[in-house]
Amino acid sequence: MTRPTATAALLIDDDRTRVTRFTFGPGAETGWHQHGFDYVITAITDCEMLLQNPDGSEHTTTITAGDAYRRAAGVHHNVINAGKSEMVFIEIEIK
Repeated sequence: MTRPTATAALLIDDDRTRVTRFTFGPGAETGWHQHGFDYVITAITDCEMLLQNPDGSEHTTTITAGDAYRRAAGVHHNVINAGKSEMVFIEIEIK
């Protein structure tokens, strides 16, 4: 299945952090990627995410607008907007 690609707008990229705003239309995905740094996600809109893992497993989660979560470097996944509305979050990578 071919999905539209989420858009990434680089907001800050310096020696300490990289900050990117991701915008997903319904059904859009990041594509497979592996995180090279620890990171924090802050939801700008309610985010209904389908997370696919390399082992074939997947799960859904909802991050409410204004909430945040963090993950360690090394995460490898594909993130898909599983909702019916645009999904936007800010990702802050700690270099």
